[in-house]
Amino acid sequence: MVQREAEGKKNNSFMTHHFKSVFIVIALAIVCGTLPSRGQASGQTPASGGQQLSGSISGTVVDGTGAVVSGARVRLTREDRSPAQEVLSGGDGEFSFANIAPGPFKITVTSATFAAQSSSGILHSEEFYIAPPIVLTVAATNTVVDVTPSSQVQVAEAQIKEQEKQRVLSFIPNFYVSYVPNAVPLNSRQKFQLAWKTTLDPVTFAVSGIFAGIEQAQNTFPGYGQGAQGYGKRYGASLADSLTGTFISSAILPSLFRQDPRYFYKGTGSGRSRLLYAMSTAVICKGDNGHMQPNYSNILGNLAAGGISNLYYPAKDRNGATLTFENGLIGIGSTAVANVLQEFVVRKFTPHVHHQDPAKP
Repeated sequence: MVQREAEGKKNNSFMTHHFKSVFIVIALAIVCGTLPSRGQASGQTPASGGQQLSGSISGTVVDGTGAVVSGARVRLTREDRSPAQEVLSGGDGEFSFANIAPGPFKITVTSATFAAQSSSGILHSEEFYIAPPIVLTVAATNTVVDVTPSSQVQVAEAQIKEQEKQRVLSFIPNFYVSYVPNAVPLNSRQKFQLAWKTTLDPVTFAVSGIFAGIEQAQNTFPGYGQGAQGYGKRYGASLADSLTGTFISSAILPSLFRQDPRYFYKGTGSGRSRLLYAMSTAVICKGDNGHMQPNYSNILGNLAAGGISNLYYPAKDRNGATLTFENGLIGIGSTAVANVLQEFVVRKFTPHVHHQDPAKP
């Protein structure tokens, strides 16, 4: 056939004189052009022009047990950015796409209660592509916990109960230290309850008695006198200092300013950073909103307690504003020293500490 076509081309110069021969050659050329080549018979790329013919894609959607999934949404996308196509899997879980141009493709299957699954492949010219079974797995359930005010109160209550077990050397109360860095803030009622718990603890009465005895021995505030009467006055003043300091600095003002009266143990970082942190908490504290802010509760609380002490200290020992600021500054300094001890010493002597170590940077 090819030979005849070539011979016809050789005789083109004689077409005018050999019309019949040319007609036969042209007819043979047309016939040859319509016959398929060997490469076309297998559905591969045609010999003329490299044109590729469309094919089809089909598959089956099943679940983890192998059961078919009907009604699943099957989406076909292609890299050439042609419009995506979508079908639903049938009652037998099968799906198919017809007249698809050859090239890379991606199948994405979605269905209610199942996690989306994808499958990729390459479709060849005139290929009937059967995708492997697409297995859908049950979607993971994300449980959203709605932390309501009532649940926060319950969590804070549980944390307070743990704090109330904290006793240095198993008997000295250490209730105002939290070893849980993200502890739930206390509400006003809980702040007052913790203040009462601290004030009414037997150790508080014993410590006030010890301080009164030291003042008696050193004849501090001589206006109180000596003997049992002098000791009683000093004891009452010491207990009043503890009561007013605890309630004003740890309950009343923290409720007004919405601040947390507790010391939050750091426990990580260099010794210097922990020291600076512990000292700074005398004037900086965590608010109920979780942000650090000036510790108005401790600063004003100590000044207020110092001012109130003028009401029951001996008249000749009342120095007005001077005594108030002296006692206030002593209170602030005492808080800083106490927090440094909490950071480096106290925990070692506090058994049954319920804590959660902060994440290391």
